[in-house]
Amino acid sequence: MPRRLLTLTAALALAALGGCSAAGVLNAAVLHKHFRAENGLAYGNALRQKLDVYVPTTDAPPAASHGRPVVVFFYGGSWQTGSRSSYLFVGAALASRGFVAVLPDYRTWPDTAFPGFVDDAATAVRWARDHAAEFGGDSSRIFLMGHSAGAHIVMLLATDGRYLAAQQMSKSDIGGVIGLAGPYDFLPLHDATLEEIFPPALRAASQPINFVAGDEPPIFLAAGQRDTTVGPGNTDRLAAKLRASGDADVEVKHYPRVGHALLVGAFAGPLRGFGPVLDDASGFIHKQTNSEARRSRDGAGDVQGDVYQMRRQRANSATAPPCPAIACVK
Repeated sequence: MPRRLLTLTAALALAALGGCSAAGVLNAAVLHKHFRAENGLAYGNALRQKLDVYVPTTDAPPAASHGRPVVVFFYGGSWQTGSRSSYLFVGAALASRGFVAVLPDYRTWPDTAFPGFVDDAATAVRWARDHAAEFGGDSSRIFLMGHSAGAHIVMLLATDGRYLAAQQMSKSDIGGVIGLAGPYDFLPLHDATLEEIFPPALRAASQPINFVAGDEPPIFLAAGQRDTTVGPGNTDRLAAKLRASGDADVEVKHYPRVGHALLVGAFAGPLRGFGPVLDDASGFIHKQTNSEARRSRDGAGDVQGDVYQMRRQRANSATAPPCPAIACVK
């Protein structure tokens, strides 16, 4: 299929169908020569507790001495639908930038309700850390990324320490978090199914914005200005809360020509012209890994390094336990 026609077809499918049916078009454009994939690896016993790993096969960008950064990506689907196989184009895009990409499935409604899918995500992150070296990854450089409901999930891992603590991990084990079009502050609910997914007694605990404490890992938040599914206000309110709580390392990017599905669709080669989402996310990851290297070299004599170490100590001292539209979450 000619590239211009492929781009038009994918864009129209994303616009009309919310991105789900467009996945086949986007995946068809993937060049497999830049990565190898390990598919269907189990991180738990449930049917949907499986994941795929995408490993770069090129030298650009070069791997660090201890391995490549690992990016664990969680897709969206209103916590009800989705499949890791639909996001081949995301795994391939991340691998093309030199990252080991881990794409898990997770339990969805009606098999589970909140917080079951967040528990699954924490388990998958622990698996990624434990197995990073097997794929050339660096277990000390784990990044989380999510789109839509997946962004909600990764931001809960970044703010509410109970989920990672249940996996003997903490916020300080995460090198950074990338949220794409995420619902972070979406109460009250206006959808009968979502009211079942998020039981009344647990709704306050489902909002990432309620757990911001100032000890979060570095965060990159992206929103499409044309998003009518999850309002960009979710991104702006969370960013304001993070900054007000002392999280200085927060980046926010709004993409003027991009809607909800296209924000992740722009990772695919034919659609990258709509917005530099992949470039910005990759740049954020490289910035954090380079900063980590500088902090390791500079040690305690560096003021910025001291602040970073204080944040890590605060995170480690925490002892807290453990595709339909998203109903136009504003």
